[in-house]
Amino acid sequence: MAESLGFVIDALPALLKGAGITLQLTAAAVAFGSIGGIALGIARLSKFAPLRLLARVYVDFFRGTPLLVQLFIIYFGIPPLLKSIGVVFTFNQWTAAILGLSLNSAAYLAEIVRAGIQSIEIGQKEASESLGLGSMQTMQYVIFPQALRRMIPPLGNEFIILLKDTSLVAFIGYQELFRSGQLIVAKNFRAFEIYITVALIYLLLTILSSQVFSLLERKMNPTT
Repeated sequence: MAESLGFVIDALPALLKGAGITLQLTAAAVAFGSIGGIALGIARLSKFAPLRLLARVYVDFFRGTPLLVQLFIIYFGIPPLLKSIGVVFTFNQWTAAILGLSLNSAAYLAEIVRAGIQSIEIGQKEASESLGLGSMQTMQYVIFPQALRRMIPPLGNEFIILLKDTSLVAFIGYQELFRSGQLIVAKNFRAFEIYITVALIYLLLTILSSQVFSLLERKMNPTT
């Protein structure tokens, strides 16, 4: 028991460093994914049919295929494809990880945004337009602020899912929390102790993230 604890204590600095990188990956992917998700969510509600179709195709592709496959396409597939047409280009692991996670997250966030906007009563839009507000002003000042409050719970769920999904970037060689654990196990062969510690760190991160979003939800609730 003491020996196992010693291995865990020795591994903690590297694992905590990996946890920090995991949080950076998650935050960056959510930030970039939110930009794409808002644009796609609004496009899904557009009256312009081709734009709706393009947004639907994007969402269906990234929600309907595994994230790991998407990461492999980006990191291992795109550079050879570009090389075949005479363009020399490579991704570093950080860029590929952020790009893959962001593109995937945008598809899920788009559906959250679409559902949040559609949940606002049509009377809100009609009342705003009767007061002389244009479509963009109505969305910016009336619809979206209300929709955002309703989006907080599913946004929290998406953040937690994405936080755990960052472990998949280990398969393209990027050293976040899970990959750090793999490298430690390769050196000391204490798989059970190290992977249990990795799991507990993920658990701690998800619990803390859940509490943060719960607090945010309460803060944004006008009835509390």
